[in-house]
Amino acid sequence: MAERRAAVTWHGSLMDGSGTIDDVGSGAFGPLDVSWPARSEEASGGKTSPEELIAAAHAVCFAMALAHGLSGAGNPPERLHSSATVTFVPGTGITKIILTVRGRVPGIGEEEFRVAAEAAKQDCPVSKALAGVPEITLDVLFES
Repeated sequence: MAERRAAVTWHGSLMDGSGTIDDVGSGAFGPLDVSWPARSEEASGGKTSPEELIAAAHAVCFAMALAHGLSGAGNPPERLHSSATVTFVPGTGITKIILTVRGRVPGIGEEEFRVAAEAAKQDCPVSKALAGVPEITLDVLFES
């Protein structure tokens, strides 16, 4: 079992206030500035949002799950590049996530890679935590 921690300070109202992700237990990052405009408008002004952090978590969790599945089948990847795009609609919430993966895996073909990527999308713990999102899609590009 592992527990992870993050601490945040918020000042003011939602619309006019701002906050800081003060620190995380690992010390890997922080402080990071957050605000409502960074969450709800295209221009973030150099600040982050919960959705951006969810995108990062989902992209890395998915890549780890895919690497694990491929390695377990005897075909460790040479390289995987994954990304996640999270769509947030104010008043509604997270409505869509697009996972994208590009990979080079010696010893398998494109269809086998696609099947492994779909399995990783389903098995990744972050995907499971986000199961309430109405739409999660996967774009796969296999590099031979």
